[in-house]
Amino acid sequence: MAATQTIPTDMAMPADPVPVRTIDSSDLGAVLREGYGDFLDKRGDLLFIGLIYPIIGFAAAVVSLGGALIPLFFPISAGIGFLGPVAALGFYELARRREAGLDSRWRHFFDVTRRPSWEAIVAVTGILFVLFFAWVAAAWILYAAFIGAMPETMGDFLRAVFTTREGWGLILVGNLVGLGFAALVLTVSVVSLPMLVDCDVDARTALSTSWRAVMANKAVMFRWGIIVAVLLVLGSIPAFIGLAFVLPWLGYATWHLYTRLVDRSALATCGE
Repeated sequence: MAATQTIPTDMAMPADPVPVRTIDSSDLGAVLREGYGDFLDKRGDLLFIGLIYPIIGFAAAVVSLGGALIPLFFPISAGIGFLGPVAALGFYELARRREAGLDSRWRHFFDVTRRPSWEAIVAVTGILFVLFFAWVAAAWILYAAFIGAMPETMGDFLRAVFTTREGWGLILVGNLVGLGFAALVLTVSVVSLPMLVDCDVDARTALSTSWRAVMANKAVMFRWGIIVAVLLVLGSIPAFIGLAFVLPWLGYATWHLYTRLVDRSALATCGE
């Protein structure tokens, strides 16, 4: 792991902000390896829990294939990744318990609901759901603006998107808008949710820490976002089944990333 550096306190922030560290690309490789090792160590349990997320994703995709909702197939499929940090909450809890030397069998997956910061976790989860629905609404508005006519079949939809100038305009603008939403989701959640599972802090503190950690590591976190996006896309083929492997892996890896980004020793309530 690369040497870390504590970021100085920003006087404009609330009193005593949690210190964050700078990391480099070698840390990303390390957290992926550690997350994969955790997955292999408890493979059967995590595969069982991980199947929940593919089922949700597949159901969302099927719903979007009905009639006028066909244009939302790709936005919903892509947007499911925005809720990945919520689905990974249980893995953060297992990682926390394992680090503390506690029983970390899958039956403790939902113990996250008993954490002192549960209300704050719910608040941040609500923000991610708002971002997900905002993205779906934005995708619908963009489709209406560029193409307008509702397709009767998936074939009609694909032809309108891939064989017309308007369709390619939709692809370009839609991807740019989606990138903006993805960056916001990453900034909001990459540190805040594992921190809330780990520490007894409020939502504002967790969100502020997540923001400062990302801002202190813009280039590295951009690479992390690309890695997450690629793995989620690969895991979604076919029918989201691969997410049963990708989600637990990323869940554990994100926990290890959080432990590198945040100076947990500054808070007495962390690691309990």
